[in-house]
Parts: sequence; C-alpha cells; structure tokens
Amino acid sequence: MLDAQKIRQDFPILDQLVHDENLVYLDNAATTQKPRSVLETIERYYREDNANVHRGVHTLAERATAQYEASREKLRHFLNAKSTKEILFTRGTTTGLNWVAHFAEQTLQPDDEVLISVMEHHSNIIPWQQACQKTGAKLVYAYLKDGQLNLDDLKSKLTTKTKFVSLAHISNILGCITPVKEIVELAHEVGAYMVVDGAQSAPHMAIDVQELNCDFFTLSGHKMLGPTGIGVLYGKEDLLNLMNPFEFGGEMIDFVYEQEATWKELPWKFEAGTPNIAGAIAMGAAIDYLETVGMDAIQAHEDELVAYVLPKLQAIPGLTIYGPQNPAEHAGVIAFNLDGVHPHDLATALDYLGVAVRAGHHCAQPLITHLGIHSAARASFYLYNTKEDCDRLVEALLETKEYFNGAF
Repeated sequence: MLDAQKIRQDFPILDQLVHDENLVYLDNAATTQKPRSVLETIERYYREDNANVHRGVHTLAERATAQYEASREKLRHFLNAKSTKEILFTRGTTTGLNWVAHFAEQTLQPDDEVLISVMEHHSNIIPWQQACQKTGAKLVYAYLKDGQLNLDDLKSKLTTKTKFVSLAHISNILGCITPVKEIVELAHEVGAYMVVDGAQSAPHMAIDVQELNCDFFTLSGHKMLGPTGIGVLYGKEDLLNLMNPFEFGGEMIDFVYEQEATWKELPWKFEAGTPNIAGAIAMGAAIDYLETVGMDAIQAHEDELVAYVLPKLQAIPGLTIYGPQNPAEHAGVIAFNLDGVHPHDLATALDYLGVAVRAGHHCAQPLITHLGIHSAARASFYLYNTKEDCDRLVEALLETKEYFNGAF
C-alpha cells in the first residue's frame, strides 16, 4: 500500500490554504496536480535543452530529440504496446478520439453503425456525430442499468452493421468501470473496431492494450500528473498505417513535390509541426513517478478510499449518489446532488470550507439528461488523497446541508 501522506510532500500545490482552510483537492477527474519531478523536468528542458526535435544535428537538438523519443518509449511500456510506432503524441484524449473518428470517415458507409453509450464524455460523442453525419452512418447508444453500462442492451445493439464501438473505460460521472476486454471480443466477432477512452482509467489502473486487444486507446497527460496539452493515441500498427494524417505540414512529410507529398513512417506521419516537446518529456517524468509508486498500489489505494467514503456519503440524508452503489463496483469518481441545493452553490460552499470539487454537466449532457437532472457535483480521488480528505468532504457536506436548511 502506498503512503499518501508521504506522497503529498511531492506536490507543492497541496500545501496551501484556501479561504483559511487547508486545501482538500478532489477534482482529479478534471485535472491532477503535478509532482516536483514533473515541474522540474519542464523547467530543466527550457533552461538546458530547448530546441526543436528531429530536425537539428547540434547538441541541444539531439538532447531534446532523445528525451522526446524516450518519453514515447516510456508510454509504450506503460501501455504495453508492441512498438513505439503505435504511440502517437496528441494534445489529449479529445484529439485522439477526433483522429479515430476522422479515420472512420474513410470507411463508414450509409447504413453502417457506430455504437457508443449514453454515459460518454462529449469528446467521445461529437466526433462520432460528425462522422455519421458526413457518411450517412447511424449513431447508436447503449444505455444503463443499476448505475452502469447495461451490457445486455449493448449486446443487443451490436450487429454486423456495427463498424466502430467507442466507450469510456471509466465514466467521468458514474465512476463505473466498463468491461472493456469482454466488449472487445464481442466487437471483433462482428468485425467492428474497438476504441477505448482511457482518460479516466489510465491514471488509475494498470493498462495492457495487448491484453485488452482494443484497436485504439486514448489518454490525457494532465489527468495523470503530467502537463496540459499532451496526450497519447495508441493504435494497432496495421490500422495506423491505413489512417490518413489529420494535420499536414512540417515534420510529418517524407518528400514534398509541387503537386503532391509523401508521409514519414509511423509514428511521425501524424505529428505535424513543432510538437509539445516539453509536455511530452514531462509526461515521461509523470510516467516515471506513477510506475515508481506502482499502478496496482494506486488502484488499491483509491479502492480503499471509495470503500471508506461511499458509505459515509450514502448515510447523509438528502444526498443522491449517481452510479453504482456498491463500492466494489465504483472507481474513485463520485457524483452527487444534495436536495434543495444547486450543485454550483454546493461546490461554492465546499470551496469556502477548503474542499475543491467540480459541479456542472461534466461534458456529458446526454448522461445528465438521461439521469433526469440538470447538473451534479463530483468528487474525484487520486494517489495523494487520504481518508482525512474523505472525512473533510463528509463534514463539509453536512455543514453545508445544515447551513442551507437553516437558511430556508
């Protein structure tokens, strides 16, 4: 088991007061805080090695390129991809999903279908809406049962017409874990490609893309201790070879003629222009940190926090929790509403008590509508959170409930 109190010492931002209260940061599903090693890596790159990659032969350029490609190898190992050719640097999960949907536009035909779920993030809905509108394909939704994906409903809608299945590994509202490996097998049986939105899973559990056998897997660096503006799209090499680049320009070309051009080999044909070099290198430092702690230890720690706090939250009168009610089925994302209190007011009240949570539709409006609500508050946990943080959340909710009940 990891020592969260010791880990907290590596995160300078957590050592501060908010409204004269010690900060309890529970908005990790939106973005995570950064350890000193990541912050120092960014500074060191700009201070000592700042140069463009893949282009220069001088010392700074060679050092920058070596670090950039070393981070790609770290991510290959982290995901257990077969080759660094399968690791594409992106701006984040959103970019990766857009690239895959763009690939779908190359292959989808009228009467084909794309299967997603009602609990998807907008980044895993809108690109598919656009792809289907452009090609005449149909976008099909699987729905929920007992606060999580209804697997029977998904199976009934998975047919030979289905060409792509794209699902969140962990819902950013419900906190439920999708049985991806089982669904991959079902998708491949009907000849469909399987796309996994790993934004909420890659930071919190060990991922093995070969074991999952998914065709594509996306993640965001900023949700796993890295900087913003950097992410990864994993794709099987044979599929990436079939994909057309999404952007064109310098860096991704082999040779340019007056009327046409040829592309570099994988992975560089997808990385047009000057990349987020500092972000990629710092993401490698984040992977180093996570692997030093251990992904299994991180998942076990978060499971322990959920098992501790979920019953306490369920015991608060008037608090509605969305998603699975069994802690064993729940990742470290818990969305809730308090009777009579708007979620934004609730989040503001918690902030005055030093507890940072998110409120709103969480970029998942179809799910919010399906749940029959307008918005929700959300607490999300990570490796530096403690049971004391959980207690502070519960105490702050009770104090807020008492305040609003007295106000009316």
